[in-house]
Amino acid sequence: MATYKKKYKAEGKKEQQEVDESQFETAGVLNTLEETASKSEQWIEKNSKPLFTALVAVVVVFLSFLGYTKYISEPNELEAANELAFPRKFYDQASKAGSGIDSLLTLGLEGADGNYGFLDIASAYSGTSAGNLANYYAGVSYLEMKQYDKAIEYLENFDSEDEMLGPVALGAVGDAFADIDQGQQALEYYEKAAAKKKNGFTAPLYLYKAGMTAMGLEKFGKAATLFTKIKENYPTSEQAKDVEKFINAATYAKK
Repeated sequence: MATYKKKYKAEGKKEQQEVDESQFETAGVLNTLEETASKSEQWIEKNSKPLFTALVAVVVVFLSFLGYTKYISEPNELEAANELAFPRKFYDQASKAGSGIDSLLTLGLEGADGNYGFLDIASAYSGTSAGNLANYYAGVSYLEMKQYDKAIEYLENFDSEDEMLGPVALGAVGDAFADIDQGQQALEYYEKAAAKKKNGFTAPLYLYKAGMTAMGLEKFGKAATLFTKIKENYPTSEQAKDVEKFINAATYAKK
């Protein structure tokens, strides 16, 4: 019996010791949390003014963006789009006219009766989609009028990710350089136009123009490569019908 009692008391002390240690650890964690919370509160108190200033700045920027979009950007876009309708009327007429189109293109470029032309819209609404598009119309109008320097200037100011319009604008710059016998620049822009959008219409068209330009520059290896891209990548295109003979011609000339 004596042995039993002694064992019982020893176990009781051990349990009591474990309880005391657990309580001590819990108290320590709570103290640490209180200290951390206290430090956080002190930091927030100390930095409350800078934090508030930063928050106000973020709100101001956000509201300014919303205000700019609603009251400046969107109205400008709408106004520019409306202005574009007037010169496009003359551009469309010129595209259907058989001759004497320069006067119509000039009206489109310069405007009339107090209405803006493409040049005014490109300048006054430069940050809008319509202003960007006005650069394209101005460029192709000047190209049609054989004013190549101006055509290149306005077309290079135009930028678009449209599947057709983007490549066509680059190709038009190539056409302008080709017409003033600057073959190397023409070749570069034709290649850019071919790579811009790899669809089945513009890509083979400008690969073909690039290939023919390369032939004129006696870059026969490059010409063969360009024509081969048409054969391999766009076999159903119009340009692929006779491309084999151009590949052969370029390959033969390279020798």
